[in-house]
Amino acid sequence: MTKITIGAIIVSATLLAGCTSTQELSSFTNKNSPDQDNLSLTTALYNDIVASNDVSKMKLFLTQMPKGGDVHHHYSGTIYAETYLDWVQSKDWRINSCTLRIITNNATSIAKDATQTQDGKQCQALTVEQLLANEERYRTLLTLWSDKDYDNHYHDQPPPDSNFFSTFGYFGPVADEYSDIGVQIIKARAIAENVSYIETMYSRTGVRARDYLSDQTRNDYVAALRSTKDQNSLDILFDQISNDLLNQTGFSQAVTEFVDEINHVHSNIDDDNFTMRYQTYAVRVQDPLQVFTELFTGHIAATSSPLIVGVNIVAPENHHVALRDYTLHMQMYNYLKRKYPGVNRALHAGELTLGMVRPKDLLFHIEEARTIADAQRIGHGIDLPYESNSLALLEDLKQNAIIEINLTSNEFILGVEGNAHPYLIYDAYDVPMLISTDDSGVSRNNLTGEFVLLVSRYQPSYEKVKEYVYNSIKYSFMNKRDKDRNIQLLDIKFDEFEAKMAKLSLKM
Repeated sequence: MTKITIGAIIVSATLLAGCTSTQELSSFTNKNSPDQDNLSLTTALYNDIVASNDVSKMKLFLTQMPKGGDVHHHYSGTIYAETYLDWVQSKDWRINSCTLRIITNNATSIAKDATQTQDGKQCQALTVEQLLANEERYRTLLTLWSDKDYDNHYHDQPPPDSNFFSTFGYFGPVADEYSDIGVQIIKARAIAENVSYIETMYSRTGVRARDYLSDQTRNDYVAALRSTKDQNSLDILFDQISNDLLNQTGFSQAVTEFVDEINHVHSNIDDDNFTMRYQTYAVRVQDPLQVFTELFTGHIAATSSPLIVGVNIVAPENHHVALRDYTLHMQMYNYLKRKYPGVNRALHAGELTLGMVRPKDLLFHIEEARTIADAQRIGHGIDLPYESNSLALLEDLKQNAIIEINLTSNEFILGVEGNAHPYLIYDAYDVPMLISTDDSGVSRNNLTGEFVLLVSRYQPSYEKVKEYVYNSIKYSFMNKRDKDRNIQLLDIKFDEFEAKMAKLSLKM
């Protein structure tokens, strides 16, 4: 990188202040406070790094930079595969040598797996130590439990979106076993990269309709849900289902147990420098009764604890069930919003692109997330260019919502990157955005890495980057008091950061 000269700093400061003459510049600099000088020097350093496309220095700069919050964040997808293996070892569970899936510590299960064969080879129930002793097998496991090495060498591999979403089935059996430790790991990692807030999609409530309703009742409800189209008729049906569930023995207690779990997991998490909050969610690839049950219980839970700040919907949006029931899911949110107006809504919407689904499925997902479900935050929002009412939608998003940008997962799952990503459209229309990781354990990335992709690809101004950082707090689902405290913390951290970068700029 070219060394930043005093002249370059003056030019940068001139541009920032809108000055047009040496006299104006002198007047400007004389009025500067130390903090303003630091901002000018930091901006000059940033501009020089961007202009030279020095990615290593970009990483250094952005690692040191306060990053506010990570609010599109999946708990289980954030823990690294190596940590999950540590937990498997602690449980004295096994790994199937053929499938590389977890075998829980059940003698019958271990014996059964140990007698299976695959491709003529007898499968074994391996301890973690035995797995690690075979480097080739261990590295293969990492490619299945995460996206590691997906495209940097030849190997048999599924489609990228299948590889991504399949990882959860591998580490799923152990993911919830050490949640109290897991959130502490996430906290420590966040603090290490200057992230002060995590809003994680922790878990669904675990309440199953089949535990409270007969097979016949469930079948009748599913048929009715799929055949009823208008919101008013669905509202009547949703009322019936809600009352039916609430009248079942143990139903409310099950929701209370989920809230108690969150309270337990959260112990010793918040402090003066860090805050964590939780979303619950429904899985959109299930039958519509179970999706409604999860959304319904999620809303109840969110009204029961200040730690649970929103209800999301997850799983592949291109799954045939998710596509078939998409509008119905939005109508569920519409009903629940009116029943529980204080509960926040962040929705995965528009995580689709041309070729992944039929063209008709690209026309309305973000729009319905806004117009029917009234989502406050849109996760991904990639199919925007294909939506029927994209221009009106952009105006609505600008006024009423924010887009959660997940560059790594968009590239891996959808193959969308660079100028193919609608980031540039959102930016041109001044739609609010924030930067997030999605599933950093699966992607083997972090929030700094997402900002590096942002800056290296799109060269936003330093002012714009700071805006995205502050947006992550401003548009979080924290209450106002917690938001104000975190904004004040960001102010302090940016003053400290810019003082350090100002000194650095004079050395580089």
